[in-house]
Amino acid sequence: MSTDRKSSDTDRPHGGWRDWLADLGLRGFVATMRLLPVRTRLRLTSWLFRRVFAPALGYHARVAGNLDHVWPGTPDDEKRRIAEAAIDNLARALIENYDPQEMLARGAAYPVGGPGLAAFEAARAEGRPVVLLSGHYGSPVCARCALVARGYEVGGLLRAMSNPYSNARYVQNYRDVGEPVFVQGPGGLKALLRHVRGGGVLAMLFDVFDSSGVPIDFLGQPAPTVTSPADIALKTGALLIPYFGIRRADRYGFDVVLEEPIAHGDPVEMMREATLRLEARIEADPGQWMWTHRRWKPKRQKKRQRKRAAATM
Repeated sequence: MSTDRKSSDTDRPHGGWRDWLADLGLRGFVATMRLLPVRTRLRLTSWLFRRVFAPALGYHARVAGNLDHVWPGTPDDEKRRIAEAAIDNLARALIENYDPQEMLARGAAYPVGGPGLAAFEAARAEGRPVVLLSGHYGSPVCARCALVARGYEVGGLLRAMSNPYSNARYVQNYRDVGEPVFVQGPGGLKALLRHVRGGGVLAMLFDVFDSSGVPIDFLGQPAPTVTSPADIALKTGALLIPYFGIRRADRYGFDVVLEEPIAHGDPVEMMREATLRLEARIEADPGQWMWTHRRWKPKRQKKRQRKRAAATM
């Protein structure tokens, strides 16, 4: 799962001693957690994030700010409940990513279903490409693992981490789940398009802030949204299928749901439909979405609007 970076962090050079130390700490944490049985590992990582790391990073305040932005009037106790669940989900997803073999084994044990499964299976039988589209909800990585465990080759698209030391392990984790893996960028895009045009399956997320994106209302507020998933589907003739890895109440098991494909048409309208599908999942269980993410950045959006207005005067 992606995380936000502060502007001061993105402005500084990366690959220096601070990144090395941060990666050393992460490696030590992961190695220690990996000594524990998986369920204990998940519970302990969740507790540490909720009680130690999240307060230090201001995550509870960020969740509350996002909820105030889209759902004003949410009671304080409900904000706390959603924040606790969202941080728990984030913590579990983080430590899960460092044990691909366990995720693949778990993926084989839990069900894959939904109204889009038949369309997905038919496309694979025909050799038609598929773009699987999700958000930072539940565990999209576990959902990919469930399909890979059933013998499907599902390519993954990811954004490189700013820390090059941590990024190497991050990319390898995706590759350990299954090839091919594409890193966002010009080279990755070309390879990705070749893969999909050749009849491949690609899994990608779309609910990240992108300054070049099209403003589409998300939970009632405009959020710059990429149209690239729809563009890829239109260029390659791929089915565009929303999919979700939904955590069960025990926070260990999950259900993979493939929804009805999104009809081809205007790419903005296709992404608006994808957004509606994700919204429905969040409204049903808000604690499974990554509310710690800076999805809207309203101040930055207003600043960009003022600049555009000034340029047209």
